Amino acid sequence: MATDPVCGMRIPKATAAAISVYKGETYYFCAALCKQLFDREPEKYLQELEPQKEQ
Repeated sequence: MATDPVCGMRIPKATAAAISVYKGETYYFCAALCKQLFDREPEKYLQELEPQKEQ
């Protein structure tokens, strides 16, 4: 499972609607729109994702 960094949805990696690679890391998305938003401002969404990683 992976967490969409834009909307926070948990999705199976095998069925992700889209993926992006940023700074050597692969990110999985529930929809193409989430990928587009991430690709425009990846740092914004990665900063928001950090607290979730600590839980």
